[in-house]
Amino acid sequence: MKKDILSSIENIEIYPIISLLIFVIFFIGMFIWVLRVDKKYINHMKDMPFNDELKKTSGYEKI
Repeated sequence: MKKDILSSIENIEIYPIISLLIFVIFFIGMFIWVLRVDKKYINHMKDMPFNDELKKTSGYEKI
């Protein structure tokens, strides 16, 4: 039954291709971000769990 319903939809074969493209583009983007991110930012985020000081910041955290 499921096969009959899916085969009756026109151009359904494009959806897996679109899903794969979104998946690949996302992970390529994340890989590029990881390569280009500032090392000070990484060290700051790495040390955050051990920082006992509570700082009030407005907006995003600045380094």
